[in-house]
Amino acid sequence: MHRPVGDKDARFLPRWEIGDVDGAVVAIDVIRAFSTAAYAFAAGAREIWLVAEVDQALAFKERHPGVLAMGEDHGRRPEGFDFSNSPVALSRADLSGRVLVQRTSAGTRGVAAAGNATRLWCASLVCASATARAVNCSDAGAPTYLITGRWPDGGPSSGDDDLATAKLIERARLGLPLDAPATAEFVANSAEAVKTLRLGDDHVDPNDIVYATRVDAFDFAMEVTRIAGALRLDRTT
Repeated sequence: MHRPVGDKDARFLPRWEIGDVDGAVVAIDVIRAFSTAAYAFAAGAREIWLVAEVDQALAFKERHPGVLAMGEDHGRRPEGFDFSNSPVALSRADLSGRVLVQRTSAGTRGVAAAGNATRLWCASLVCASATARAVNCSDAGAPTYLITGRWPDGGPSSGDDDLATAKLIERARLGLPLDAPATAEFVANSAEAVKTLRLGDDHVDPNDIVYATRVDAFDFAMEVTRIAGALRLDRTT
């Protein structure tokens, strides 16, 4: 595959620079939000509603009986949430036809910040190539990759796992070699991976990083639809 005629270079931006960006946006959170979301869809979830704050997730659950909450605050499962932000935990759940609400410190807050995006996908390594195909099929041109794990005071390594994931998806979009093993190894040994595995058994499974680095485990993308100000994430082909 060659670069489409007139296609511009993709951009890679942190959350605080995404507010005015239109066009196609791909929000990246590989450890662990959008890996967890993908495993939830693979386990049968019908839809996932994304919110920026913990109290919004709990309020959503209260308004909609039967909804399950998943996610984290500072990496840890908040009180009242049914699941932590764990790909392994969601992969083991029976979610057939269930509706979930997700809140995470980086991923879902990043999506909420991308208010001007014309098309908006959530992505991680497990759905990398499917996301690249979805962006190309949209004819929206080169996307802006939202590096949700980048923090203003996080130092030079902050968000490096998300940036490596975004670059792999962009290589897939352009039809270039993915070098998937190298990217998976980089993410698995990133500072974010090390920090996550230290959270404890109630908040992380020891195999969460292994599950999050299974490049192209799933052949579907995940796209956000705005409905009356709310953000619904759907599995798309």
